[in-house]
Amino acid sequence: MKRPFGLDRPVRFSYIDRQQSDHSCGVPGRMFPSPEKRFPINSSRIVMKRIHLTRRSFIKSTLVAGVAPSFAASKLFGADAPSNKITVGFIGVGSHGTNHNLRSYLKQPDAQVVMVCDVDGARMAEAKKMVDAHHGDTGCSTTKDFREVLARPDIDAVMISTPDHWHTLISVMALRSGKDVQCEKPTLTIDEGKTLIREVRKRGKVLQTSTEDRAVPVYHRMAELVRNGRVGTLEKIEVILPKQPTVPGNPTPQPVPPNLDYDMWLGPAPEAPYTKDRVHFHFRWIWDYSGGIICDWGTHLFDTAQWANNTERSGPTEVDGKGNHWEGGLYDTVKDYDVTYRYANGVVMTCTSGNPSLKFIGSKGWVGNVGWRGKLQASSDKILNSVIEAGETRLFTNPAGEHRNFLDCVKTRRDPYFPVDIGHRVSTVCHLANLSIKLGRPLKWDPVKEHFKNDNEANRLQTRGMRKPWSLA
Repeated sequence: MKRPFGLDRPVRFSYIDRQQSDHSCGVPGRMFPSPEKRFPINSSRIVMKRIHLTRRSFIKSTLVAGVAPSFAASKLFGADAPSNKITVGFIGVGSHGTNHNLRSYLKQPDAQVVMVCDVDGARMAEAKKMVDAHHGDTGCSTTKDFREVLARPDIDAVMISTPDHWHTLISVMALRSGKDVQCEKPTLTIDEGKTLIREVRKRGKVLQTSTEDRAVPVYHRMAELVRNGRVGTLEKIEVILPKQPTVPGNPTPQPVPPNLDYDMWLGPAPEAPYTKDRVHFHFRWIWDYSGGIICDWGTHLFDTAQWANNTERSGPTEVDGKGNHWEGGLYDTVKDYDVTYRYANGVVMTCTSGNPSLKFIGSKGWVGNVGWRGKLQASSDKILNSVIEAGETRLFTNPAGEHRNFLDCVKTRRDPYFPVDIGHRVSTVCHLANLSIKLGRPLKWDPVKEHFKNDNEANRLQTRGMRKPWSLA
């Protein structure tokens, strides 16, 4: 039996056949050059694999899985695909997916959004309306099944803006189908991040962990000042994240809205009755789908903390977390929390709830801000007005933002400013806090081997099962 994605092991859910060849739609005479062919690569160290995707093999395998695909016509599909642009499929077009990600992509002159996918038909229709209005036609295709996006050989990259429990699974399937990936943060578990790194590096693909922080001047400036010793030897980092959720959530089952494919929304998560407080924005406060406020906001401010501490490819060695959640409602992630991390370099990082803020305290002063994107503050004007000189540490960023940076890297085949391994490490910082709170005790973490020291119970929580037939295998 042919194995999907060219893997040397069986995959529980198979959709696309993969062979060694150039990009092709399976129609004679219609070839789609891959991004690395259309945009010459300067680095000789990257060897890219080509994929051959056929609609027939996709339909055959999806029918076995009980999924009936239906392709919408698009003038951008086939020989008319603009070879000078990076074609993008959107998977998840909710509030952030449209208001932030889609709006940004539509401003990029070298990107063409050709397909939008969402399990909520109303959101999908609104996204298509935005794309069609921008291009002045009706060419944007739609689907409620992300596998149809991955099956299209004319799509170079995907932008994934789904709930957290879908992030890694869709990203891995996209990588295996030959796409470059921009995906919202965070992962759902520590082991998911490890899997994602292996897939990206194995396939030579580009993956951007999607946050704007590294392009936000105040956070970039803050990290550079600390990295260049302007506060002296760094001793302490104070991180404040919001306090959410502010209500317990209503667990009472309700009828599923007719436009929502609720079973696909659940995907790999356990079966659960529908309630409006479970889906869309509110998924963040339920453990089956997310790590709560610590993961939602921690992947922002912890990243700047790790960046400034020069531990962005490592992490803390100890964590001690305390917290609570609402009782008697639907939401079961922490709302009040007090977490302390310790790093091998002696730095102590604390995390509490309040107005989202950062503060780096060193032997010669401090630098930080109060409020999201708040004005930079420091213990002295000397620190505040310090100039980073030639020869000092300059941190890689792109002021134009995460989407522009990703598209540039699709062309150059280089890592973006928030690559998969750094994204995994900041997600891990979040997961460590949640696991310490969940277990009710301090934990010792080995950031090199990426396991808890002498703690089988904690190590078992690095992963979670998936509802059949979904699998990362």
